[in-house]
Amino acid sequence: MPKVVQPVDISKEENEARKDYFDRHTPHVICENSAKTGEKFKVKVMMGENYPHPDDHDHYIQYVQLWNRETLLAEARFTAGALGNIPGHVEVDFNIVPSGSMILSAMSFCTKHGLWQSENQEVKVS
Repeated sequence: MPKVVQPVDISKEENEARKDYFDRHTPHVICENSAKTGEKFKVKVMMGENYPHPDDHDHYIQYVQLWNRETLLAEARFTAGALGNIPGHVEVDFNIVPSGSMILSAMSFCTKHGLWQSENQEVKVS
């Protein structure tokens, strides 16, 4: 089983390299906090905020997953070079159709640093 890394409070951390490491690997769920039953709902998952992730042959983001609690909703897979072999922020837009309230989270897999999990994003569905 792969090691799962979750975001931690590094605001007190003075080591910029550590901030870089956590930022470039942590996925973020970006969406509205309410949705309507049966209607398409857009959810963006973005890797990092300030620091781009490498896109090398041996170090890249292999996949991004969107979860509702313990249920996998969607997945996007990448190959090395998908970002043109230059560092960048992987972004994926998922369109889902909710049937009930959700607690969304994202998982991403770095081929060099393992599996990373986002913070939860609660979405009320009416």
